[in-house]
Amino acid sequence: MEKTRTYTYDARRFDPRETMNRSGLEYLQHMLAGEVAGSSLAQTLGFTLTHLESGRVVFAGDPQDYVFNPIGSVHGGYAAAMLDSALGCCVQSVLEVGVGYTTVELKVNYVRGMTDRTGVVCAEGNVIHVGKSIATAEARLVGRDDGKLYAHGSTTCFCSR
Repeated sequence: MEKTRTYTYDARRFDPRETMNRSGLEYLQHMLAGEVAGSSLAQTLGFTLTHLESGRVVFAGDPQDYVFNPIGSVHGGYAAAMLDSALGCCVQSVLEVGVGYTTVELKVNYVRGMTDRTGVVCAEGNVIHVGKSIATAEARLVGRDDGKLYAHGSTTCFCSR
């Protein structure tokens, strides 16, 4: 059986000046409002930023069969992408104007598999530490309705001025 999937995504190009002229929180607020380009990867995989505050973000997604691995469960890359998005954005949310970041380490722990019956999952990222050049954060991927933990992770980011 074959399926066809059509979706719409924001094809605006990322402009680094948009991030460097705003605080990280302000940029993410503009992204959430649709005023600047969002993540085309998140749009492709079907998850979105649903909550934003300084040091904490939440992404939500409903994994479907187009993100399955060959054994019929949700591919680990889906969980990793959601966690990476939550981790990076929570770090970005605390950065001052003119400070950028990049991920230098991503650690993901898979706790249980997801299927098409899992329902909506939420990745909540929280900042642990922000220094002059290094920031760390942790995130958890949990079922919105069942509260089960599916994966958790951490990141180290390099912050540059």
